[in-house]
Amino acid sequence: MTDPLPLPDDTAGTPGLTFSFLTLFPELLAPFAAEAIVGKARERGLLDVRLVNMRDFAGNRHHKVDDTPYGGGAGMVIRVDVAERALASLPAADEVILFSPAGQPFTQAVAEELAERRHLVFLCGRYEGFDARTEGLVTRELSIGDFVMMGGEAAAACVLEAVARLVPGVLGDPESHQADSFSSGLLDYPEYTRPPEWRGQSVPDVLRGGNHGAVAAWRRGQALARTLARRPDLLVGAPLTPADTVTLGELGATPEQLQEWGAPPPPRPKRRKRPRPADPDPPPGS
Repeated sequence: MTDPLPLPDDTAGTPGLTFSFLTLFPELLAPFAAEAIVGKARERGLLDVRLVNMRDFAGNRHHKVDDTPYGGGAGMVIRVDVAERALASLPAADEVILFSPAGQPFTQAVAEELAERRHLVFLCGRYEGFDARTEGLVTRELSIGDFVMMGGEAAAACVLEAVARLVPGVLGDPESHQADSFSSGLLDYPEYTRPPEWRGQSVPDVLRGGNHGAVAAWRRGQALARTLARRPDLLVGAPLTPADTVTLGELGATPEQLQEWGAPPPPRPKRRKRPRPADPDPPPGS
């Protein structure tokens, strides 16, 4: 049985995006769907989250969803027929996604792609994962990194937060995510707030000067500096401008690196106009 999380009676309309999570532990995901920005977005009818307990589709009185692996070995494997019945209980989905170490790396670009869908279904594994035949039931596999966890629920929470914030109307400022790390192709610039002085560290003067052009230039320079120092791999194919090329060179990037990153040529210096020669003085008496 598929149970939506409870919503207030005044929830409006059809959600823009529905997330359905197939899991053995729906209580692990419930707080992420009910609180903070995601919870408020659900209350406003902008998105919905459905938690499907795969034990409801076990097909036996003990609600047993797994079995020992053929060929022997440690651990238990979730049965493909259980996954199939759980998927069949849901409305048609744009994507059915399996969390897997062999999956496509989850990036900001993937999050932006998924935010354009209407219904996303995620399979959250446990134990030794799903029977390999489950791969034939999904449209793609995703991985959030090269490490091992005890189940897919934590990965699901990451994807929920990353994708939900991109749904129109979820964030208060529709442009607020565009300058975030990875959205712009670079790491984000540093942010500051009150107090202006803290333990000998001051907020940069440019942020308090009221010059919006200077602030924008400073932020862009800081984003480039952070990316060069911490994640230079992101600069490959980043949307760099001729002015960025100059800034990166000043920060120590070599011509070879700039070429590798596909940085455009720096802007040509403006040619100074030669002063117009003064008209000769007219002869006396003219």
